[in-house]
Amino acid sequence: KESCMAFLDAIDPSAKVIDSVNTIVNDNGHLTGFNTDYIAVKSLITSHQLDTSARVMIQGSGGMGKAVIAAFRDAGFRDVIIAARNEANGTALAKQYGFQWQPDADGIDILVNVTPIGMAGGKESEQLAFSEAMVARASVVFDVVALPPETPVIQLAQRLGKKTISGAEVIALQAVEQFVMYTGVRPDDALVAEAAAFARAG
Repeated sequence: KESCMAFLDAIDPSAKVIDSVNTIVNDNGHLTGFNTDYIAVKSLITSHQLDTSARVMIQGSGGMGKAVIAAFRDAGFRDVIIAARNEANGTALAKQYGFQWQPDADGIDILVNVTPIGMAGGKESEQLAFSEAMVARASVVFDVVALPPETPVIQLAQRLGKKTISGAEVIALQAVEQFVMYTGVRPDDALVAEAAAFARAG
């Protein structure tokens, strides 16, 4: 995702902002790199009308974590805590995007998990990405884990009546963006919603 960038003719802003490419479009030999993870997350922030004045905690510091952090920053969020388990990575990432690293915090409105916690087949598949108390105090829980579509923390948030955004929605939207880039055809909103619902159904 990073080493290929030197061989491309152009880098779209979606990839440039996180120095990572996940889609390459060949237009008559002219290669352009994009990052549809960033595009999808930024689109979900808008479509779910998340409040940019809300306090956000993003847990995770890998490649997808970088895409999520950049998307929240570029959507206008300013009060963002990076809660990466790796302090060195978390601190560096927070500094890069103008936020702060903290292992824990109170009063978080939007919780975002970008770690493997809750992922099917993983050693932490049954664990909550955030504590019950944190979920109870939050208004939105966003988990980028796609399998299962309803992770333990998403299930808890739903039981507590919180707004949830799942990794299945991220997968569906980033796939739509890739489809558009490769074909030049954009599916209508109803078809995109149907694809997201299918992805959520697992």
